[in-house]
Amino acid sequence: MSLRFLSLLLFSSAACLLPAATPRLNVLFIATDDMRPQLGLYGDKVVHSPHLDRLAARGLAFNRAFCQMALCSPSRISLLSGRRPATTKVYTIDPALTVRTHQPDVTTLPQHFKNQGYFTRSMGKIYHVGIDDDASWSVPAWHANQLAPRLGPIGRAAQKQLLTSAKQQNQKLPTKGKGAAGYASPAFEAVDGADDDLLDGACAREAVVQLREFAKKPEQPFFLAVGFSNPHVPWVAPKKYFDLYDPAKLVLPPNNYPPKDAPEWAAQTGSDFLWYAGVPQTKPLPADFGRQCLHAYLAAISYVDAQVGRLLDALDETGLAKNTVVVFWGDHGYYMGEHSWWGGKHNNYHGATRVPLIVAIPGQKTAGRHATGFVELVDLYPSLVELCGLPPPRDAAGLEGTSFAPLLASDPDREWKKAAFSQYRRGGHLGTAMETDRWRYVEWRKGDELVARELYDRRADAAENQNLATRPEHAAVIAQLEKQLAAGWREARP
Repeated sequence: MSLRFLSLLLFSSAACLLPAATPRLNVLFIATDDMRPQLGLYGDKVVHSPHLDRLAARGLAFNRAFCQMALCSPSRISLLSGRRPATTKVYTIDPALTVRTHQPDVTTLPQHFKNQGYFTRSMGKIYHVGIDDDASWSVPAWHANQLAPRLGPIGRAAQKQLLTSAKQQNQKLPTKGKGAAGYASPAFEAVDGADDDLLDGACAREAVVQLREFAKKPEQPFFLAVGFSNPHVPWVAPKKYFDLYDPAKLVLPPNNYPPKDAPEWAAQTGSDFLWYAGVPQTKPLPADFGRQCLHAYLAAISYVDAQVGRLLDALDETGLAKNTVVVFWGDHGYYMGEHSWWGGKHNNYHGATRVPLIVAIPGQKTAGRHATGFVELVDLYPSLVELCGLPPPRDAAGLEGTSFAPLLASDPDREWKKAAFSQYRRGGHLGTAMETDRWRYVEWRKGDELVARELYDRRADAAENQNLATRPEHAAVIAQLEKQLAAGWREARP
């Protein structure tokens, strides 16, 4: 019996156990990997993102949404548990570190919906690949066929092509670091094939099938999580999405140098981009190669955008749109040449922690508007519980986010959180960052010892090119921000 058939059978059985009642709001929970807010809805004039722009037109886009850690698994575990990294104690990607490693009895976001009678299902990358949580889902998580993690988000049709390309270059991965064995795939590839030949298209196809099955049982509420792997490197997408862009016209960021006067360990990102075949091992990257990278990254964004469009079309065609909350979120930000970082997050800077976030609810009065206040991914748990009218989970006292349902209901411009917070470990140091209306302030500690600070004036230096923390004229600002950071996220709540 196939997993797909089994999941549909179990869904039908679960639906029969529930009494008939007024349909509750469903949730379509869409995740994307490594996508910074480079979308038309956020004012980008180059990217082609018509379907995400369409979702924003029927929902609320959040201009200042931030993750709690700029790394896939820690960020996702934080979001899905409603707890911050300091509580989850998950600061890295490791199959041994799950949402329950340090909090075994936690009620996750999808688990709470399941406990309230929802059919919950995960398709694609929601938790991290190889790291999941069976208690969260009504049936086992579904993943499209894919290669080993080092070869990235590619499907069967691209497998032979990519392996051949890598072997022809005879370029092995570095001898040190994760994934050190075997051949590297190219950092990007325009595949002459259909959307469904690759991982994300296959995921969208199966999610559409599942939505149509849900539509046959309208009395059964659902929480469907659909996770796309693009635009995580390697940027592999059908050629038609590459054809949307002319790389010769793409403009590279001018600040191809690290933040000045920042601690050496802080002003870095991951080196995993350098693992891919054909990537020049130089900084900054040659301009022509950088434009090729940006070209591929934009193509990967447009590929994901098209898959989101398929899900939205399925909601409309089945009538599910009238009672389904749609959430689109990215797990963290990304750098594409700024500070000479390519394919990078792995730090505490604004560009690594700001994420795209859109929430659309049926009959939304604030549709098409943008929320201007700070929100954090850890806020999604209490927000969805409130939006769907569910009681709080049994361990609600442990939730560390704030419901932003009031922003969706009436006034997205109202005064909201005073700051957003994130953390990252680098060079044996734990950095805790806080962004306020004007400043980005970071404290780096080794154990209990404060060893360094960073301060960026985002009004005057939005690119965070100059650390001001050691300048005496900012001593008073540092003192004020130090107290605010010490007070933490609780005092920053609206």
